[in-house]
Amino acid sequence: MRLPRIPVFALSVLVALIFGLLPMPVWAAGFKPWWLALVMVYWSLESPQYAGLGRLFLIGLLADVLFGTLLGEQALRLCILGFLLLRFRARLRFFPMWQQSLAVLALLLNDRMVVLMVRGLSGEGLPPWDFWIAPWIGMALWPWLFLLLDSVRLSARGKA
Repeated sequence: MRLPRIPVFALSVLVALIFGLLPMPVWAAGFKPWWLALVMVYWSLESPQYAGLGRLFLIGLLADVLFGTLLGEQALRLCILGFLLLRFRARLRFFPMWQQSLAVLALLLNDRMVVLMVRGLSGEGLPPWDFWIAPWIGMALWPWLFLLLDSVRLSARGKA
């Protein structure tokens, strides 16, 4: 009996959502990277047919429902991230890994600014200082996540 083949894209989004739902201690909550954004950065760079703006919006809505955030917040964030990635994809793909990491940092810091604007318009207060640490952790994780997802994608393609 053969097991059904799960597409690598769907599996990576599911794992990113699960990592986003993992509880962390209160003191370390600001250190958790936005896993879903990192996975979407990878797919936008390597296979943009999987990470179109419509699909990013739907994944963001699913994340909003799962995480209990303001409905549409993560959808907006992912759409802005996806637009920037698709706009500069031709350049970003051929950057060395250290430059890609810096570009991911810039994208994640831009995302933090979007979060500040959304939360400011919704009446929430300013976040704590550790709000700004997660993009730096995402930058540090980017090379390893890129290599992991790339090897999984290439091995799945080779087995098909």
